[in-house]
Amino acid sequence: MILAALASAAPVEATVSYSVDPVHSEVSFRIRHFVSRVRGQFRDFSGTIVKDDENPAATKVEFVIQATSIDTDHDRRDNHLRSADFFDVEKFPTITFTSTAVERVAESEYRVTGHLTMHGITKALTLPVRFEGELPDGQGGFRAAFSTEQRLDRKEFGIVWNRVLDQGGRMLGDDVEIEISLAAIRR
Repeated sequence: MILAALASAAPVEATVSYSVDPVHSEVSFRIRHFVSRVRGQFRDFSGTIVKDDENPAATKVEFVIQATSIDTDHDRRDNHLRSADFFDVEKFPTITFTSTAVERVAESEYRVTGHLTMHGITKALTLPVRFEGELPDGQGGFRAAFSTEQRLDRKEFGIVWNRVLDQGGRMLGDDVEIEISLAAIRR
């Protein structure tokens, strides 16, 4: 209720442009490793969001992740993830998402469809995106927040490395759980 009241303090504009604030945002993932789940994140990313409340279909999202910025808190694993076995960051330095369609499904809920390019492969993807609200930032500007969660099959993007375990099973799962929480500054 407080968030809604404060958000209403923002000037009403149909189209608003935002730049992602990486200091207050997070791009994280989880994948099964043996029987547990390993969490990691990407530390270097940027993006823009042009939100059109009167015509949600005109909303645009562009997001770029620097693949070399992967961080699982384990240097040897991170270097392996940067190698040709996984992200091959020398050949494919970025992971990108560019929206092609946006549909409002509820007051703060959207379906954002676009092209995700990772490891040199582009796939259509629809993300469930939540607009968390907008508040004055105390410095004369406004900040907004957006979030999404999605499960991806890494093999669909050509990331297929794995090991068969002597006792049966595989070292890594195929599904990667992605969680993105973005703070954005109104431009």
